[in-house]
Amino acid sequence: MSELSVADFRNRARAWLEQNAPRRGGGESGEPGRADIAAQQAFQAKLYDAGLAGITWPKEYGGQGLTHAEQIAFTQVARDFALPVGAFVIGLGMPGPTILELGTEEQKQRYLPRLLRGEEIWCQLFSEPSGGSDVAALITTAVRDGDGWVLNGQKVWTSGAQYSDYGAVIARTDPTVPKHNGITMFIVDMHAPGVTVRPLKVATGAAPFNEVFFDQVRLPADAVIGEVNDGWRAAVIMLRNERVAIGTMAAPRTSPLSYHSLSGLAARLGTGADAGLSRKLAELYARERSVQLFGQLLREEAMAGRDPGPRGSVAKLAGAELGIFASQVAAEVLGPAAAASDSEDVRAVLNGMISAPGGSIAGGTNEIQRNIIGERVLGLPKDPGVDRGTPFNQLRVGTLRTGGGRGGWQ
Repeated sequence: MSELSVADFRNRARAWLEQNAPRRGGGESGEPGRADIAAQQAFQAKLYDAGLAGITWPKEYGGQGLTHAEQIAFTQVARDFALPVGAFVIGLGMPGPTILELGTEEQKQRYLPRLLRGEEIWCQLFSEPSGGSDVAALITTAVRDGDGWVLNGQKVWTSGAQYSDYGAVIARTDPTVPKHNGITMFIVDMHAPGVTVRPLKVATGAAPFNEVFFDQVRLPADAVIGEVNDGWRAAVIMLRNERVAIGTMAAPRTSPLSYHSLSGLAARLGTGADAGLSRKLAELYARERSVQLFGQLLREEAMAGRDPGPRGSVAKLAGAELGIFASQVAAEVLGPAAAASDSEDVRAVLNGMISAPGGSIAGGTNEIQRNIIGERVLGLPKDPGVDRGTPFNQLRVGTLRTGGGRGGWQ
């Protein structure tokens, strides 16, 4: 596509966003309510009708069939706007691309157009209470029953489960092989009988995460994403998409913990004159800009068809550490005002400070990211894995002896 046509697309996208999307503003809105979800679905439908959703996805699956140049142009233009599409970030960034890569033709035709149009919302169901950071240690089971499967178990820290229509879930389908080899990924209807979603409230008072229980949930044969017992490969693809998405998510200048926001707040509170704080604000600017530029590099590589691979963990780790450092700088900016002020901007900063440690856990802990970087980016030797060749049903997972249970395996 010519430079002129890409420029035309950029201008058309900017004109549409000027007419239909709010400019970025400060503060946090917390988790969306049902009315907010309806508004987001309506906006996503308008975005789709304008030819601005699924820009590089194939036309036969509801996409626009355009090039990565148009996607880059839209991403650059959209940074100035607060697009009300948060409910779709997971589906479009994780399950959607995984189905696009591994799904059957029927799955692509059935699910992807509805996802792009905002008709259906997706979540990702990986983490479990007993597994911690070891995703492959999952004990949720899917047992064959005729042509289908029966799902039992529990997931935790599932973002958006409370308003999702479908989820991508990984479950143990063969406990007689090593833990990475007996996992399968499925599509689960979040409204099906036996699915229970319970919110988890965090320190800010919001409840963006959930624990999800599966009790004898029936899955049809065509719910498998990829191949039976090859779910770890599907999970790696989805985790790769997740970490690239998290790590390359550019924080707006109006974010409460951004350099722009904190330097302005320091000037208003009179704490910016401190030389030590000025140095830390300068370091915050440098770190923030470095993370933004690295994220931009990975985004443009991905849009050009080059897989960022494990370097997504570099961006994810850098972003998490930036959040922690920014919260430390914020504490110095606020000073005594943190205890005395009830202003909206101070409250927004305090919420950001409380939320920041979560960035070192969500999407994979900092320790996991360092292992990935060491082994897969730097080529260092792997940590010893005493359970790599041991059948899963001979392992102890957490405090549980795996096997048995209702609908389970021995």
